[in-house]
Amino acid sequence: MSAANRVRQVASVSARCCTLPGGVAGATGAATVPLHGAGAPGALPPGPRRSLGSSAGPSAGSAQPPARPPVPPFTHATAAAKVRAAEDGWNTRDPAKVAQAYTTDSVWRNRAQFLVGREQIEAFLTTKWASEGQYRLIKELWAVDGHRIAVRFAYEWSDSEGNWFRSYGNENWEFDDDGFMKHRIASINDLPITEAERLYFWPEGTRRPDDHPSLTDLGL
Repeated sequence: MSAANRVRQVASVSARCCTLPGGVAGATGAATVPLHGAGAPGALPPGPRRSLGSSAGPSAGSAQPPARPPVPPFTHATAAAKVRAAEDGWNTRDPAKVAQAYTTDSVWRNRAQFLVGREQIEAFLTTKWASEGQYRLIKELWAVDGHRIAVRFAYEWSDSEGNWFRSYGNENWEFDDDGFMKHRIASINDLPITEAERLYFWPEGTRRPDDHPSLTDLGL
């Protein structure tokens, strides 16, 4: 076979082998149907493009909440700031706002009631403040160690019949690394008082003034 015939034979075989399904020829043949676009068999309609190297970010539901300073391990000063922040939050009497200070799976014992998670905490606080009128609270740091804080507190309130009480309590708190409370244990006793025995008079639902006496100052 001459050299010219061998070249023609190789070219013919290459054209047959490189022809793709759907009539699309390979490198040695002419394309009769485009591989991409509306004319391609089974082609999908054009959609939004994403640049190479980009990645979808986390959805809002999966995003982790930011840290809630001060964060542990606590010093005496940062623990005292944490206690005051908790007092300020509870004095707003806003259940949804207060619940955000706790982890989503926070575990509570409040008196003889056991709660787990923010939803139960918010529901509990909603019921609590619906029945405790004229609520005013003072908290005070008792002890601190790493991720744990011990607190004593007293709050005054009145019931629907106008009876007044001062409730004394102790709390044990444990926090996660981001400063959210993951465990709260509270023991509380209610002392009936007369209206004349009240000691808290700042506007309801607001922050206790900085110059207001503390529990220690009041002898409570």
